[in-house]
Formats: sequence, structure tokens, C-alpha cells
Amino acid sequence: MREMEIHDYARQLLEAHGPQAIAEAAQKAIECEKQGEVELAKDWRHVEAALKMMRGPHQS
Repeated sequence: MREMEIHDYARQLLEAHGPQAIAEAAQKAIECEKQGEVELAKDWRHVEAALKMMRGPHQS
């Protein structure tokens, strides 16, 4: 996935899931890793990182 696609998807996920979006992305990455889908898991980790950046530094 390209960087722009990752950020677009992260925004959509945030709109759909609110504060749970980060956990949702992390869970998807774990599921992909368990199934051996390494590249897809990397994409989900990038989405997770983008969501964390959107969240800002002082929120948990």
C-alpha cells in the first residue's frame, strides 16, 4: 500500500471506529501475521502507526 493510501484508510478507520481504530488495526495485523500474510500485516502496522500519529502525543 502506498503512504497516501495508508493515511486515507487510517482516516476512514478512525471515522468508523473512533478511539478503537488503533486496536482494530493492531488486531488485523496480528491476524494477518498468524496466517502468514506478512505484507498485509505490514500494511496494517503502517495503518496503526498512522492512527497513532493522528491521535497526537498526549493521548493514550
